[in-house]
Parts: sequence; structure tokens; C-alpha cells
Amino acid sequence: MPHRTPAEPATPEGEGGLGVLPPEPSIRLRLDLAYDGAAFHGWALQRDLRTVQAEVELAVQRVYRLRERAALTVAGRTDTGVHARGQVAHVDLPVAAVDPVEVPLRRFARVLPPDVRVLAVGAAPEGFDARFSALSRRYAYRICDSVAGPDPLRRREVLWHSRSLDLDRLNDASQRLLGLQDFAAFCRFRAGGSTIRTLQVLRWERDATGLAVARIEADAFCHSMVRSLVGALIPVGEGRQPVTWPSELLAGRTRHQTGQVAPAHGLTLEAVEYPQADGHTARAELTRRPRIER
Repeated sequence: MPHRTPAEPATPEGEGGLGVLPPEPSIRLRLDLAYDGAAFHGWALQRDLRTVQAEVELAVQRVYRLRERAALTVAGRTDTGVHARGQVAHVDLPVAAVDPVEVPLRRFARVLPPDVRVLAVGAAPEGFDARFSALSRRYAYRICDSVAGPDPLRRREVLWHSRSLDLDRLNDASQRLLGLQDFAAFCRFRAGGSTIRTLQVLRWERDATGLAVARIEADAFCHSMVRSLVGALIPVGEGRQPVTWPSELLAGRTRHQTGQVAPAHGLTLEAVEYPQADGHTARAELTRRPRIER
């Protein structure tokens, strides 16, 4: 069943009010998004800066003819310059504004700028929360280590690194970082935030065009975590650092200064995984609990 908010009864006359109107019943929609992050200052709203959230919220307002913007909740707040082809968000709208039959993808395509698309939109299942219901987020970081440089048509999503990378060394070092860990060494500090995450996948492979691609998946990521991991692994792939170096940084639990954060434009949010239709509420409750390292 779609996620709906039931209307509350109005306050009766003579019982503490003048007959307050009940809130409109609402329906929760899931939006699947893709965007080229090059011209955006990240996902989240920022005063006087162009962000993905601002563009999509404005489009939702126009498509559904709302009086004001409706706030979006997103699976992962991507940083400035980071791309997405599998981003997920939800929004709560008045039931009266949503046509249960129409899928307004064509209208979204008309009102959105060309560097952001709504790929799918529809009623969310019961208990769905784009952020807290997610089981995992999957990213890819793409590097061209050819001396000739990357395909010019892909330069906005691929990092050019002119020194050859040894993927066997990269995978050896990456395997040492997996599991439930405190990733403080690879996260920007945020007051009150946890740096404990479960890194489920971190592997390197060559794609059909010869790019070195890091596939990274975790239950969640803290700020700059993926790019910090890639930045620490690149010297290992070059042979300048031992394969144990990133795991030694991890064990130190202190934001490392010797490694660099990889540039944003090589990173793409590929997909967000969710439980079966009846598992969203339970997953959201579990995600909201404090993270504890084993």
C-alpha cells in the first residue's frame, strides 16, 4: 500500500477552538534520479548556490502545481562535483495533487535542466524512507591510468592519473578495510556524528575500455569517506606505499594528513538497495539506532 498520512479529526466547536481544519492527507512518492554533478554544489540546499535538491524540489513544485516547495529526503547527500545515476529520494505530497494514474516523467523532463533527470516516480511502499530504509549505497570511482588520457567524452566522470596502477595491489589493500570498522581516519569530523560503518565491498577491476574502476558498497558513508579511501589506495597501486598502509591508517582512527582526498568528478553514486516491500519500517528503525563497533 502507498505510504499515506491519515487526516486527523477537526477540533469541535466549543472544545477549545474555532473548528480547526484537519491537515490534508498525504502520499509519499519515491523518485529515482540521475545527475551530472559537475555544475552543482552538491545535493543539499545552500543559499545562493546551485544544488541538485533545489532543482528537483522546484521541479516537483511545478509538476504537481504546489503552492510552495515540498522538502525532499535523499538516500545519500552527494558532495560538490559528485555524480549519480542511481540516487533515490522521497517526498510527501497532498493526495489531491497526485494523479494516481499518470506517471509525469515527460513533464519532469520539460521542467528540469539537462544535467538532472527523474528516471522513475511512483507511490512508495508502506514505511519507506529514502534515507533510513536503505540497506546499502553503491558507488563507483573511475580512473584512467593511460598516458594518453581519458576519452574526451567521459572526462567529466573519469579521473586521469598518468601513472599506471597495479590492481592486484589495490585489491590486496582494499580487502583489509572491509567489515564493521571505525572509519574516522577517512571521514571529515562532524560534531555528534558516528564514523562507524560497515564496508561491504571494495574491489578494483578493469572495465571494457581499460579504466580502473573501484566498486565501493557500504550500509552508509560518512562525509568524504569514499574519496578518502580512494586517495589512500592510489599510492598503493602506484607502488609508493605498502599494501598495509591504508589499514594502518584505519587502525590509527585519526584523520590522515599524508593521503589525499581523490577529486570529486571521478565518483558516481550507482545504486541504493532497499529491503522487500514489507521491510522498510523495520530497516528504518534499525538504522536510527546508535552505531556500535564490535
